[in-house]
Amino acid sequence: MQASMRRLALCPLGVARLGKIPSPRLLSPCIRTLFSETGVWEKDYRTETRRRVEEWWHPRIMAHGRKDAQEEGFNGKKFYVLSMFPYPSGRLHMGHVRVYTISDTIGHFQRMRGHQVLNPMGWDAFGLPAENAAIERGLDPGEWTISNIQSMREQLDSLGLCFNWDREVTTCLPDYYRWTQYLFIKLFKAGLAYQKEAVVNWDPVDQTVLADEQVDEKGRSWRSGALVEQKLLTQWFIKTTNYAKPLLDALADLPEWYGVKAMQANWIGECTGCYFDFKLKLNGEETGETLSAYSSSPETVFGAAYLAILPSHRLLHGSSSVRSALEKVLKPGRDCLTEVTARNLFTSQEVPLVISHREAFDGYLDTVIGTPDCSEEDLSVARDLNLMWTTVLKSDEDGTQTLINSNEFSGLTRQQAFDSITQKAREQRVGGHLTSSKLRDWLISRQRYWGTPIPVVHCGSCGAVAVPEEELPVVLPKLPSLKGKGASPLDAAHDWVNCKCPRCKGPARRETDTMDTFVDSAWYYFRYTDPHNNHRPFERRLADHWLPVDVYIGGKEHAVMHLYYARFLSHFCRDQGLVAHREPFRKLLVQGLIKGQTFRLADSGQYLKREEIDFTGKHRPNPVAVGGGCVEVTYEKMSKSKHNGLDPQEVVQQYGVDTVRLYILYAAPPEQDILSEPLADALPGVLRWQSRLWQLVTKLRAARQLAGIPDPSALKKKELAETKKIWENKNYAIQEVTSHFTEDFLFNAAISRLMGLTNTLSSATVRVMQHSVEFEEALAALILMAAPMAPHLASEVWAGLCQVQNPLTPLLQQGGDVLQQSWPNVDPEYLDVPDFVELSVLINNKPCGTVTVPLQVSKDFERVQQLVLESPLGQKHLGEHNIKRAILSPRTALINFLTDE
Repeated sequence: MQASMRRLALCPLGVARLGKIPSPRLLSPCIRTLFSETGVWEKDYRTETRRRVEEWWHPRIMAHGRKDAQEEGFNGKKFYVLSMFPYPSGRLHMGHVRVYTISDTIGHFQRMRGHQVLNPMGWDAFGLPAENAAIERGLDPGEWTISNIQSMREQLDSLGLCFNWDREVTTCLPDYYRWTQYLFIKLFKAGLAYQKEAVVNWDPVDQTVLADEQVDEKGRSWRSGALVEQKLLTQWFIKTTNYAKPLLDALADLPEWYGVKAMQANWIGECTGCYFDFKLKLNGEETGETLSAYSSSPETVFGAAYLAILPSHRLLHGSSSVRSALEKVLKPGRDCLTEVTARNLFTSQEVPLVISHREAFDGYLDTVIGTPDCSEEDLSVARDLNLMWTTVLKSDEDGTQTLINSNEFSGLTRQQAFDSITQKAREQRVGGHLTSSKLRDWLISRQRYWGTPIPVVHCGSCGAVAVPEEELPVVLPKLPSLKGKGASPLDAAHDWVNCKCPRCKGPARRETDTMDTFVDSAWYYFRYTDPHNNHRPFERRLADHWLPVDVYIGGKEHAVMHLYYARFLSHFCRDQGLVAHREPFRKLLVQGLIKGQTFRLADSGQYLKREEIDFTGKHRPNPVAVGGGCVEVTYEKMSKSKHNGLDPQEVVQQYGVDTVRLYILYAAPPEQDILSEPLADALPGVLRWQSRLWQLVTKLRAARQLAGIPDPSALKKKELAETKKIWENKNYAIQEVTSHFTEDFLFNAAISRLMGLTNTLSSATVRVMQHSVEFEEALAALILMAAPMAPHLASEVWAGLCQVQNPLTPLLQQGGDVLQQSWPNVDPEYLDVPDFVELSVLINNKPCGTVTVPLQVSKDFERVQQLVLESPLGQKHLGEHNIKRAILSPRTALINFLTDE
């Protein structure tokens, strides 16, 4: 029996299996009691007590969070907190724990502030990993994915994460991708989804096309690591370049995104030019092919002398009808005039097609308009080839350039003509959308099975025809087996591929490319607002109610591609009248990685496990491998192959949910990486703080039992000064923590502030605890502010605090769990403090007087130091001394100058 009790006492905090919470009724009656269950308060917060607390409160907290965020009948403000949904790999990693802990904390906080909170969750469930896993195991990728979703959902539940699960979306289910197809058709009908031959990145391992962004700087695939090949294929694109300028301009109206706005702006580039559409002609007859060419000076388009393409252009390598005519004249290293001409659909002018001698134009361009009036290089090419062109620029006496020979635009200044010409080209739908030379359209084709089918059929008579909306979804067919090589796997589904043209009812073939998963994730934030709608992707009224997302949380690795695509689709939906807002996300909270300590053999680069390292004193600070050899110690993104991962299941089992949550929030600001040492060394701070919170409630309960009826009037002058300090610290903490939760999301600083208030309360005298309403209110505020971050512990200590004898504040008598309480407010009297504070000045740690400084700069080190040095006190005591260092206290009004004696 004693051995059994010892095993129970040593049982690690947590549950036997992540996702399986045993009922308290099944626990042995011989273990320690839990106040919320028995009414008996334990003096100390032991390991076993932590386990019992989390077991008891877990289902209650989850029930609190499962309440649907209903729109009807709610008069308060909404708050939409969104964390990037995961790929269902089957296992959570610590990066998942970090992002979802942050969103859960914000959700609890905003609910306590009286907001109607939407904190949804779903699954980015299409993609290569599931398909590759299915090929390896001979499984259906759908079954594999759904199984993983079930496993990961249990893990998320076990962490006490309060998502609105009734709004769950899964991108690989037809009730979701039906609407992805619907939005694609909207793009197709608007002329923004199109198919063309293009030289693309081909992954020879995963047998699919990759976007440029999915190839690293070494030319390797982002997923398989294979060297990428170049292929000419017919692919589907979305014309995101048409929205480049609006997407760039809209960044100015967004709050700071921790550097991501600059990344987005750099990705888009300066939108100083545009494309114009041309029809190709051979022997005087139009070939039916359209070519878009870029002009860096659209206002001079009437002065075009030629159209130039690169030698690598698809017209020279694909199935174009002008290919043979181009090949006849191609001479490497020279500008080659061809028999092909191009008619500008905006100006109606016809210019010759030239094959440039250059290997590249500016940015990613492969077709440009040659305009001699504004480019010395274009002028040189036109003269060398003996081409004719029209002069379109005239300089006035004051140096202003105006247009001539440009139809109705003649007489306008260049800027006026720039605006007018691009606007009219957009109205005529022949180009004119301002974009940069570095931006390409979005390549969405993937030659794989496990993705959203592109809802287009190819008809010999009608060409590419969109599937009628009433026939959606085009359901992904079941295949008897998947192969990782060759053409698109959907080509094997003959009964599915062969169909009738929706327009002429003749024989046709379905498109067998599927969409890139970035299309699925470009609009999921809309679907969360109305996830069960069977008639449209979402009701505008509901989307307008919830959007924009108030805080969007996720990894910085998605700061370019995903955010750009999501912003594009939101702008498009606004133009289609589907929503009121252009920008989908108001604030962005990017999170850094959790990096694990890695050990590699210096000579071979082989990763070693921790137990393969000799850490004995004689080898410090440079450990060696047990079998010999120098070891390099670094911090890298966690992975199994590097032996530096932390399994959230194991960590929670050992330390408990609240401890892991607090560690995640306290270790670093969200946007910074966390360098994770072994947790046994990294967690003592948050473990101690939890115990101190418990001790504060224990002390107050004990003090009130001894005191009888509290009598605030019995406090003496010194004790009243102590209560004033508690009152000030409480209000300062509420002010600071609230700001951290709403403005900068520095949860580590918020926890530090709460630790400071804990220190203040821990040093309170017994009489202050017995008779002071200030102590009671400050302790209540402390627990309330800890609740979003450590909900299990806060729920239990709140229950213990509410049962204290003879409470002085009505707050403790109103009932309800801690997460049902209102967030504490700063007392109005505290806000009425003077606009100046008395700052104590120390020199070499010795007080020498005070200086009055404005309250608003009292935390600004440089301003405070300047004001002190300029004051009479500073001039008298510091004027002749060399100041080595000055320290401004973050907690009290004090500055200490260290000088040469």
